Amino acid sequence: MRIVAAMSGGVDSAVAAARAVEAGHDVTGIHLALSRNPASYRSGARGCCTIEDANDARRAADVIGIPFYVWDLSDRFHEDVVEDFMDEYAAGRTPNPCLRCNEKIKFAAVLDRALALGFDAVATGHYAQLRTGADGLVEMHRAVDHGKDQSYVLGVLDQEQLRHSLFPLGDSPKSAVRTEAAERGLLVADKPDSHDICFVADGDNAGWLREKLGDRAPNQGGSIVDESGAVVGSHGGTYAFTIGQRRGLRLGVPADDGKPRFVLDIEPVSGTVTVGPRERLAVDRLTGIKPRWCGTVPSRLEGTVQLRAHGDEHRAVVTVAGESVEIELLDPAYGIAPGQAAVIYDGTRVVGSATISATARVPA
Repeated sequence: MRIVAAMSGGVDSAVAAARAVEAGHDVTGIHLALSRNPASYRSGARGCCTIEDANDARRAADVIGIPFYVWDLSDRFHEDVVEDFMDEYAAGRTPNPCLRCNEKIKFAAVLDRALALGFDAVATGHYAQLRTGADGLVEMHRAVDHGKDQSYVLGVLDQEQLRHSLFPLGDSPKSAVRTEAAERGLLVADKPDSHDICFVADGDNAGWLREKLGDRAPNQGGSIVDESGAVVGSHGGTYAFTIGQRRGLRLGVPADDGKPRFVLDIEPVSGTVTVGPRERLAVDRLTGIKPRWCGTVPSRLEGTVQLRAHGDEHRAVVTVAGESVEIELLDPAYGIAPGQAAVIYDGTRVVGSATISATARVPA
């Protein structure tokens, strides 16, 4: 097959490209230029939007012996990922930009362009596995290395996208990938993994949002209150908070019981942030919207859901009615915020995902 290998400049995508060549595919490496001004996002090895990363990807392609191009998708990335990130935080929700990037950029814009150019599939360095099910559909499963498994951020892919995707690293532990990179002479073998959000400098979400939102911010400050409505502090903007947050609250009034307090609710219109004890964060009912299904749409499923990229699985009963997904958690989860993704699994197989729109706790 003719394959486009998306090369971020890291070790995983470099080895994935090399394995695609070794499997006999005709491979072309591409690097995505996602920043209108690379220096405005990140520098060094922490992100995936830097000039250094582009150079590392080019050198890896040279070592592998494949053609290499840079595709400028900066405008699309800014509109579909960065603007969405700002809008969601301004509305008091907590988005996952990596899922949005996979959905809108890597497996929509890139795949569409690749197919239009006559390529058959896109290969990436994500840790997930693809199998053909008994019904002939392509199934996505968790990676062998559960510590590196990235099926959560791929839960937005539909069947057509899965049919044109390759994940060559899904059957390998990360340690083996680094060893292989060194054996292949790839200089990125020891390059640190990227962390946090690639377009936010220093990982300071609140500071970045403060600068970028400007007059678009829903408020420039307000009160932090406890569950009785008593003011216990103040803040500079609700966009700096997320449900379940504990650090950075700077409360002026200590809790009566001396226990730490967490963000329970965010109201952008009034500018009010409500805090309380951790036990008040427990939820066992979730409503999801904008579902994305990897294959056949279920009507009811007893399986598990994952609610954070590096979170635990929760046993759940999932009921689907059109564009609404109701999730009953058999054990409560804590600190779940609207805007997060609920990715649904049947064993190791990814069934699909939905964006959480509401949470609740059914009284015992």
